[in-house]
Amino acid sequence: MISRAGTRRAAMAAILIAILTATGQYAQAQPTSREEGPQYAPTMLILDGSGSMQRPDQAGTMMDAAKTAVHSFVDSAPAEARIGLMAYGTGTGNTEAEKQAGCRDVRVLQTPDALDREALHSAVDGIDPSGWTPMGPALREAADTLPSSGPRSIVLVSDGEDTCAPPDVCTIAKELNDSGIDLVVHTIGFAVDAAARAQLTCVAQSTGGTYTDAADGAALKQILPRVSAAALRNYQPAGTPITGTANYDTAPVATPGQHLDTLGQHETRYWAVDVPDDATAYFSGTVSFPRLPGIDSVDDTNVIRLQVYGEDGRDCHTGNFEQATYSSDGVALTVAEIWTGATEKRDGKTSADKCTGGGRYYFALSWSTVSKGVPERLPLELLIGIEPSVTDGGPVATPSPVEFREPTGADTTVTGGGSFNTAATLSESGRYVDAVRPGEFVFYKVWLDWGRGLAYRVHFPPNGGKGLDSVANLRTAVYSPIREEIDSSNASYTGTENTLPGDGAMNAGPVRYRNRDSDDAEIRQQSAAGWYYIAVKVGSTFTDKGEQQPIPVQLDLTVDGDEESGPTYTEAADIFGENTAPKAADSATDTNTDSNTLAAAEESSSSNWMLVAGIGLGAVLVLGAVSAIVIRRRRG
Repeated sequence: MISRAGTRRAAMAAILIAILTATGQYAQAQPTSREEGPQYAPTMLILDGSGSMQRPDQAGTMMDAAKTAVHSFVDSAPAEARIGLMAYGTGTGNTEAEKQAGCRDVRVLQTPDALDREALHSAVDGIDPSGWTPMGPALREAADTLPSSGPRSIVLVSDGEDTCAPPDVCTIAKELNDSGIDLVVHTIGFAVDAAARAQLTCVAQSTGGTYTDAADGAALKQILPRVSAAALRNYQPAGTPITGTANYDTAPVATPGQHLDTLGQHETRYWAVDVPDDATAYFSGTVSFPRLPGIDSVDDTNVIRLQVYGEDGRDCHTGNFEQATYSSDGVALTVAEIWTGATEKRDGKTSADKCTGGGRYYFALSWSTVSKGVPERLPLELLIGIEPSVTDGGPVATPSPVEFREPTGADTTVTGGGSFNTAATLSESGRYVDAVRPGEFVFYKVWLDWGRGLAYRVHFPPNGGKGLDSVANLRTAVYSPIREEIDSSNASYTGTENTLPGDGAMNAGPVRYRNRDSDDAEIRQQSAAGWYYIAVKVGSTFTDKGEQQPIPVQLDLTVDGDEESGPTYTEAADIFGENTAPKAADSATDTNTDSNTLAAAEESSSSNWMLVAGIGLGAVLVLGAVSAIVIRRRRG
């Protein structure tokens, strides 16, 4: 009989009652004593200046609406950001006689140097749409203009297809990606048709970026700052390319480390992993879903399933699934399996032998439930690990977490990454300060050796905001080295002070090999030394105007515990290949990027609100229940 154990994670924020005034304002992020500012990915904004942008929108032309959106983004951009601006189609007309010149009409209006708001405002105001749509040449010019090394991003806003192909703009995007440069392209379709949507989606997916629809100018004003903020945070999938197959017997062999594939709607893909006798295999897959406006909650659920197969494709009756509601808030689902079948001995008598002992095992992922509006295919990140057997597992599991201590000393500024890939390193105990915009989920990482653990709290100081523009949900979560969520906490934010969790602290560790023998599922997840991740989310506000100022975030961290020798392995234990060695950080402001670290497990939240209007003193009474994503796991 198949044993089944399950965990159900449901986070519901407390009911919030607040009297809100109608004249809310935002304050900038609180300064800290550290002079060095956050480091953001240099980003080039490309604006479509073709003749079709003269079409009418709700309050003028489409170009008028685009300019308003750019102004909104520039006003709210971090002072430390490096933002450039380009436009195409502004130097010629759009007649056939002008096509040759028009398809070379790409202009750099502002290079991505230190942020110059005045220059950017002036440059965008000077754009006069008139010509063709040389989208491909614009991508090449942007790539050449951005710095030659390090993470870089492009945000492309277009109202239609490239009118200058060939070469096809998606082919150019793939060429840029294949050239090895660290570049991500995010695209926004401004009132586009199906053909343009498909083309822009291809451009984004070819570079690990996101595609977002903006139906009109009002939507673009919300979406552009949000997408650009993600570009600055530099989310991108990463890994060695691999292509899973539809059948187990043709599956590629995945070695320890991180791999990058894609997964389609209602598709199942297989990968093979060779597991030695007595070894433990780690397998996880992450699919990141784009932020999409206007998706109803009943159409906003995605499910990713994982199943393990043995010799000759025998179903080992082991697997699980992850489910997320409110996927359109930018969810990333990680489904994982710690496979111990190779540690069991074959009896030579039953077909169950095909799922025991060392050999080739097959791991299958399926995108079985699909939400509305998502692309046909999405990037899929795989993390593979092989852990050898032990002769001594070390100390027994302990239920006693690390004790949280209020930090002393000066605050340290840190810039959280947009994914696991770009998580900022927190090298020691202390108080770390960041500024997170509504709609962002940012990541930090802490290296925990055997015997070490962490405890932390996240404090959100008041930002001066009032009214519905300030109401957002808050979330923090801590993850294991294979990106499984260990614990999470949720609350509401109204511009006034708040702390997660409400009492106590979030914990991971002390890390011990024999934690895997614990009856507590959370303790079992803390049985491997390595990077442990902390994520902090500030949800989109109730009105979601896309203009919100950042919210100060104060992360108080305790890293403690007596270092232990850990288990005695039978051979060298480089479980995840290059993932296991920590990188030394000169300071906590380094946003160290381990190219073999799995990306993006944002478990985002979304808000449902009921507004109750009252009479008297011009006040509005808001009763809000903030619902976070519900993730369920079932193992069999």
